[in-house]
Amino acid sequence: MTSRPHLLITNNFHAPTIEKLDSLFQIHCLWKLDVKDQKQLVTELNGSCKAVASGSWDCNDLIYKLDSLAIIAAYGVGVDGIDLVRAKQNNIKVTNTPDVLNDDVADVALLLILATTRNIVNADHYVRSGHWANAPMAYGSGLAGRTLGIVGLGRIGEAVAERALPFKLKIAYHNRTRKISKYTYFPSLLDLAKASDILVCVLPGGENTRNLINHEVLSALGPEGILINIGRGSVIDEPALIDLLSRNAIAGAGLDVYATEPNVPLELRRLKNAVLLPHIGSATLETRHEMGELVIRNLVAYFSNQKLISEVQ
Repeated sequence: MTSRPHLLITNNFHAPTIEKLDSLFQIHCLWKLDVKDQKQLVTELNGSCKAVASGSWDCNDLIYKLDSLAIIAAYGVGVDGIDLVRAKQNNIKVTNTPDVLNDDVADVALLLILATTRNIVNADHYVRSGHWANAPMAYGSGLAGRTLGIVGLGRIGEAVAERALPFKLKIAYHNRTRKISKYTYFPSLLDLAKASDILVCVLPGGENTRNLINHEVLSALGPEGILINIGRGSVIDEPALIDLLSRNAIAGAGLDVYATEPNVPLELRRLKNAVLLPHIGSATLETRHEMGELVIRNLVAYFSNQKLISEVQ
């Protein structure tokens, strides 16, 4: 890569990565402009800008007005914020940042499992509020011998399973197709929910998975069941989850993702049997750095006529 190609950046996905991109490309920061100026910038770049870098969760539709667009380098694993159909129709390459975040996201799954089963957040509040001096706190639940159902046994799902085994959890899973795996396979999502004490959702977003975890599936967990979601918020029927939690029809939920982030429903925020995190699955310094490096490597590979590191399509 002998020159500094134009690069349109749609959102402020990771400041250190954007700073490094600025040393390699002529960057144009779309998110800093109002709508009128955004349209003007895209018009000016049309014909000369071949590349876009974006957070995978929110890719501005204006980018598709670039007739010269050839690659979208997404910062993140899930690419539901990118119009893959339009990209394919226009021969636009799409890359993401898989694998480098598997361990951190799986760690958060275990964190949420422990926080919900052992009532960690409420226990912390119990001590801080001084209630411990008045009465002992209600008991939580142990993990040994219980069944952990994983919806989506991909790279991250496998990492969750590996972490769960030392806690003596029994592992089962549901995928669209069966894998060669030592874990118990359920062809029916509903049957997996019925068999699980804890259901962990590790699915990507998009129309194919929207509200897949619906009222029926959630109800199948029963009054002692727990839902964990580290995939995408759109996979869960959020109103149904709130309803079941508020009636103690399921025991609890641990969530790192939501349907309309960062706007979490007030009804959900008020529930004491829900542990809520602000989408921090991959939010460690080390992993965010590695994600950024993968974005850069994909872009450099493209402009150097080399094979892309992690092409989605």
